[in-house]
Amino acid sequence: MKIIIAGAYAIGNYLASLLSRTNEDITIIDDNEDALGSINSDLDVLTMHASPVSIGALREIETSRADLFIAVTLNQHINITSCTLAKSLGAKHTVARVDEYEYAKPQNQDVLKRMGVDSIIYPEMLAAQDIINGLKMSWVRQRWDVHDGALIMLGIKLREGCTILNRPLKDLIGPEDPYHIVAIKRGGDTIIPGGMDTLQLYDMAYFMTTKEFIPLVRHIVGKEDYADVSNVMIMGGGKTAVRVAHTIPEYMKYKIIEMDAARCEKLGDLLPHTADYVINGDARDTSLLIEEGIRSTQAFVALTGSSETNILACLTAKRNGVRKTVAVVENLDYVDMAESLDIGTIINKKAIAASRIYEALLEGKANNVRFLMQARADVAEFTAMPGSRITKKKIYELGLPKGITFGGLVRKGEGKLISGGTQIQEGDIVVVFCYNADLKRIEKLFN
Repeated sequence: MKIIIAGAYAIGNYLASLLSRTNEDITIIDDNEDALGSINSDLDVLTMHASPVSIGALREIETSRADLFIAVTLNQHINITSCTLAKSLGAKHTVARVDEYEYAKPQNQDVLKRMGVDSIIYPEMLAAQDIINGLKMSWVRQRWDVHDGALIMLGIKLREGCTILNRPLKDLIGPEDPYHIVAIKRGGDTIIPGGMDTLQLYDMAYFMTTKEFIPLVRHIVGKEDYADVSNVMIMGGGKTAVRVAHTIPEYMKYKIIEMDAARCEKLGDLLPHTADYVINGDARDTSLLIEEGIRSTQAFVALTGSSETNILACLTAKRNGVRKTVAVVENLDYVDMAESLDIGTIINKKAIAASRIYEALLEGKANNVRFLMQARADVAEFTAMPGSRITKKKIYELGLPKGITFGGLVRKGEGKLISGGTQIQEGDIVVVFCYNADLKRIEKLFN
């Protein structure tokens, strides 16, 4: 597959490293020579120093043969224009990153498609969705819904109250049990567990279950004493905060603390019912946090543009009794540090955006693709096509590659957990968890 990435900045650079695992033909084009110079020399990609809206340059890199054209420069208008040109030149599928919500509205997608933009990526909206998911369940680090919640994956940090530590999984979980453990993050390692593996203190365990058994999972991991979130304090009034405010459940009250007075004024026009919720100040100031009620707040969300500031502010909130913290950490070098410091939910917009773009690489055969940054693994929904190999054998007979496990399936709208003896049927939506393996190899089973 021939892939062209316009933009060598954060998302483009990260995306190139992600896609290089699949041995695709990748070209990155950018008119900023310094940005191109930051591309990892170990990546097997071509680069071109030219404007992404230059027709001559797009022809020179053979955009007419591109299976996927991805525009992720810092300028949304260049992204849209370059996609329009690429589509006109013959690119099969185009994706543009935008930074204004208007372009992401569902009612505007037909207009953009007529212009030649097949898919829109708005990282702030995607990040807001993950943040809201994290706030809805204070005891969960990460939540991922499959097929509108027919199945649920929960990433949970295991502590002393967990009742299923240090026992082989084969003694804990059978084929008929209402939850499965699809992966374990332990220190710097990710484990796709077998029957003899055990859960250990401070593991991050990824559970697959259905909605009705979430209370059971909460019980066995010892998280019943975590208060549900009803009050949220948000640090930073940028675009992600605005998206959070527009999607936060009605039962949650929130305050936004923003240092820039002019931005506070502007938020008055951008936020619903904002008059009671915006405070001009520095959320790193402990006295301000106490004055604004941090000790009666269940969740603290740090959304500034500085990873260091967000991490430090979350630590301050934790010292004041806040159990649920969420931090945007754009610097990948800080992700492991944030995890080690026990920051609850870590949001990285470029990883979220890259996951959505990765769906296009799989040519519509996978949906809801997500890169689990902390586990360094992919999870996706695949649909079993008529006559596909996956429908002809039971799971244990398939000889799945190392690092692959199936977490569950959705059949006729109903979520089901699966075991080695499960027979996948035509039309089943199957959750695939993939560590150090290529999702493109897996899609062949479903075609």
